[in-house]
Amino acid sequence: MPPTLASLVHHSALKLTVRAGGERLDTPVRWVHASELTDPVPYMEGGELLLITALKLDAEDADAMRRYVKRLVGAGVAGLGFAVGVHYDETPKALVDAAEGEGLPLLEVPRRTPFLAISKAVSAAIAADQYRAVTAGFAAQRELTKQALSDGPEGLLTALASQVDGWAALYDASGAVVATAPEWAGRRAARITGDVERLRERAAPASSVVGGGSGDGEGGDGGDGSGEDRVELHSLGTGRRARAALAVGTAAALGTAERYAVHSAIALLTLTTERSRSLYAAEQRIGAAVLRMLLAGQPDHARGVAGDLYGGLLDAPYRMILAEAASASAGRARARAGDADAASDGGGAAASAEAAAVLAEAGGDLVGGLGEVVESAAARSGEAVLVVPDGERLVVLAADRGAVVAACAQYAEAVGGARGGSEQTGDEDELVVGISAPAGPIAAGAAYKQAEQALSVARRRGRVLVEHEDLAAGSVVPLLADDAVRAFADGLLRPLYEHDATGRGDLVASLRAWLSRHGQWDAAAADLGVHRHTLRYRMRRVEEILGRSLDDPDVRMELWLALKTTASAE
Repeated sequence: MPPTLASLVHHSALKLTVRAGGERLDTPVRWVHASELTDPVPYMEGGELLLITALKLDAEDADAMRRYVKRLVGAGVAGLGFAVGVHYDETPKALVDAAEGEGLPLLEVPRRTPFLAISKAVSAAIAADQYRAVTAGFAAQRELTKQALSDGPEGLLTALASQVDGWAALYDASGAVVATAPEWAGRRAARITGDVERLRERAAPASSVVGGGSGDGEGGDGGDGSGEDRVELHSLGTGRRARAALAVGTAAALGTAERYAVHSAIALLTLTTERSRSLYAAEQRIGAAVLRMLLAGQPDHARGVAGDLYGGLLDAPYRMILAEAASASAGRARARAGDADAASDGGGAAASAEAAAVLAEAGGDLVGGLGEVVESAAARSGEAVLVVPDGERLVVLAADRGAVVAACAQYAEAVGGARGGSEQTGDEDELVVGISAPAGPIAAGAAYKQAEQALSVARRRGRVLVEHEDLAAGSVVPLLADDAVRAFADGLLRPLYEHDATGRGDLVASLRAWLSRHGQWDAAAADLGVHRHTLRYRMRRVEEILGRSLDDPDVRMELWLALKTTASAE
């Protein structure tokens, strides 16, 4: 506590006497200043104890004293000390009345007490208070460090809330609440997520002070939550974008000791949330090695290298997720032209606010934004996740039906929504994602291939995300929209279309009906409304014009796919 007028009055060596304003002796004293000017206000900052002898004042003039005292009160002076035995044997009544009228504490200073003694007393008290604050700050730092090492961020928040006599909350990179202390502060922390998002838009390090709202029936003292908190927000991290944010809510502005505690918490949480680059790079190298071992069919070696780094991820069913920019995916696809794919309708839940917020900051690096989303989801849910950047591609190993897979789908929905609902990827920087079916450690290679197939389908179909499980539920026909396939279909069927254009028969429709009925003459003829002999004649004409035998199953397959392709183009 800083020195107050009351502490000076109780100081046995000063022998001060209260003459007015006794009800305001709890006023803090920031400094002591002696001045004999008739108007010292221009040289005051507020909070001072002003000491005078009335050398140039007519202290017995009631009007003059009222004006003098009124100006002092307006300047925020903490109190007025009047020395007796110098120019006046006792404190003038006019000055006492003026001080009482304005509520300004007036202290009488005996002649044997020099002004310097009062200045020294205040200076010593301020120094002692600062020393206590620094000592308390160091003690708080030790306690916060202890809690951070033993109980992680949650323990640190608990210790910080106790140190500031308020509450504390930690937010992740997306602005979502990760942890709060005490538990009742959760709803208060959730109310200021908008302010946290605005803080993240500023260059780090950044801080701001906001009001936390009130009236939820929750609080620290009595639980009524009726008072509006003063909430300080601080960004955490050293990169271009904050990795997290800290909120500290208190009933009043933080004191020196509390400020030390908050700054210590910021440093510790930054170390916790922003791992050193060398450590992060080492973890990525381990992750890449684990992934290579899994793909090589060596799950036991992969577990041995990973140790406890990925928890039980390698033993439980997981999904393989591949993501890359559409330009990179297109290049891979051109290199593998001719590979067989399957169709998918993709889809997922509506994009969450978290995914949309990260997407807004990702700019052109949508793959990097996805990496941030899945790591944030894993940290918030406590799931283990393996994230390996592989050139222009991002490889993710995540628990099946977990928060990471869900966050990936939500991010993909946000990307799709940012396109304005367009089905096609018109920008080469667009994101494409493929997700495998659930797999175990011995099937990592198969899961990777499934994810690659889903990724290829996503690119070909203009989708952001495709899951391999959905491929069999669709149809192969939509994949025939490729220009090369259409050109093949047009070339194969052109002779038949040219024949029909002359009005010499309906060979295309007859071929489609015959193939759809699996070569059953009566059923196909009935569909066309012709005699079966007429249909037989038309099929012989198809064979003659195309130079191919309909007895060949490959020919029938090619003709059927060509018919489906041209039908979809129409």
